Amino acid sequence: MALQEVGNFSLTCQGGFVARVMFSYLDDDGNKQHTGQSGDVPLGQTRKVDPGSMGVPDGALTYLYVFVVWGTDNEATRAFTYRKGNPMTANYTISGTTLGNSLGLTGIS
Repeated sequence: MALQEVGNFSLTCQGGFVARVMFSYLDDDGNKQHTGQSGDVPLGQTRKVDPGSMGVPDGALTYLYVFVVWGTDNEATRAFTYRKGNPMTANYTISGTTLGNSLGLTGIS
């Protein structure tokens, strides 16, 4: 079964901390790689990011990875195939505290 393709991911921060968007993906050798970080996503804000703008190759198996400033990072459990130019966005919300946060997929639009 093919994974759903998306062209963007969005993160809404509902936690008492600052988050930054990152991605983890599988390279051509099957090794997990991580991208750099986006700018800050403070409480109550949403950031939409094209993984390709952060170095994820077109067609890569991709997970949202959230860097929590001064806290515990969180990685999505669901993978998507990143497809440059695809209009679909995987929307996530992170909530909780720096050391006890929860990341969840809220929908695909």
